[in-house]
Amino acid sequence: MDAATNIVLEQTELISAIDTVWVAICAAIIFLMEGGFALLEAGFVRSKNAMSIIAKVIIDITFGGVAFYVVGFGIAYGASNGWFAFDTGITDGNLGLDLTVSNKLFWFIQLGFAIAAISIVSGAVAERMKVWAYALFVVIFCAIMYPLAANWVWNPNGWLAVRGFNDFAGSAAVHAMGGFAALAAAIVLGPRLGKYDQNGKPVAIPGHNLPLAAVGGFILWFGWFGFNPGSTLGAVGNWKLIGTVATNTFLASAAGGISTIVYTYFKYGQIDITMTINGVLAGLVAITAGCNVLDPSSAIIVGLIAGTLVDIAVIYIDKIRIDDPVGAIAVHGINGLFGTLAVGLFASEDGLFFGGGIDLLVTQALGVLVIGSFSFIVTFIIMKIMKKTIDIRVNRSEERAGIDAVSFGVEAYTTFE
Repeated sequence: MDAATNIVLEQTELISAIDTVWVAICAAIIFLMEGGFALLEAGFVRSKNAMSIIAKVIIDITFGGVAFYVVGFGIAYGASNGWFAFDTGITDGNLGLDLTVSNKLFWFIQLGFAIAAISIVSGAVAERMKVWAYALFVVIFCAIMYPLAANWVWNPNGWLAVRGFNDFAGSAAVHAMGGFAALAAAIVLGPRLGKYDQNGKPVAIPGHNLPLAAVGGFILWFGWFGFNPGSTLGAVGNWKLIGTVATNTFLASAAGGISTIVYTYFKYGQIDITMTINGVLAGLVAITAGCNVLDPSSAIIVGLIAGTLVDIAVIYIDKIRIDDPVGAIAVHGINGLFGTLAVGLFASEDGLFFGGGIDLLVTQALGVLVIGSFSFIVTFIIMKIMKKTIDIRVNRSEERAGIDAVSFGVEAYTTFE
């Protein structure tokens, strides 16, 4: 082996080593987002159901993680016909993605995306869904449903990928997918007891620990800087792109928080901090699709729109008697939809507002509408079947007493004399 060959091999090894460290760190940060989901959702529900939220997030990781390993990853990243693939475990073959990290590490970072998508659903069904029924849905979602959307968007042969659909880190494939599944699940489950009065008007059911929810929101905010920059799947040669993605991610989230603060102050006469937390998250969701192709000023505009849109959506969803205790449908579903469309409007090269024509916007609209419709319809059918067979909702006495004490024999807070 000559000197030139040795130099090439050493350079290849160095690139793989650097990229492996980068992707492993980002994957670990994404995994930590599950702690954010747990705290955010626990804080937004009543104390008598806080531990049931923790249980559901643990189920997301454990049941969902194993399901994604056994068949989900193969459906998403196997040899695709454009719509689906089939493989089991983690293949050693070439995935066609020009990876500089191992397939196993790529699986691990993709695992974080899969369990983030299903964790969106856990908040919308909080305080009333049976834990074993939820576990069954988690398996179906992470083994089949989410992987199909990932196949369309990120598999090199996926029909949306081939068409030029831009969903860099998952506004559609993760957030709209999870958000519209949450919408269907909340509709089939029905509202919590006491959520609407005899005239059908919403009755506020405040969360029991807003500082806890805020900490969860900050953890998710932090996690997004693994979620979006980590989607580069490598550091070498991507230093400019990583900077763009990180900057846009922050600016959109900050703008989302600003617009929610201003909007709620002028609408209600005071700042709604709970809505502001969701406003920051809405900005993050909205920028996730286009953080690689928007310029910073456009990221701010997207965030400002998302932070206002989330409050409007939460109020509307509540008015039509769909009970979503944490605002997951508005944050992830509505803003996942908006963020995907925003790429077609604000992309600095191909966006409609930058002289790129309507082609990208049409592709973005087609993709997110198919993903959202698929997620809603399939979830609705699955939930209806489960409702008629194994039942999905706790009984009325258990709901009144609290799921924690009845189903888990433990409460989130205890008092020692």
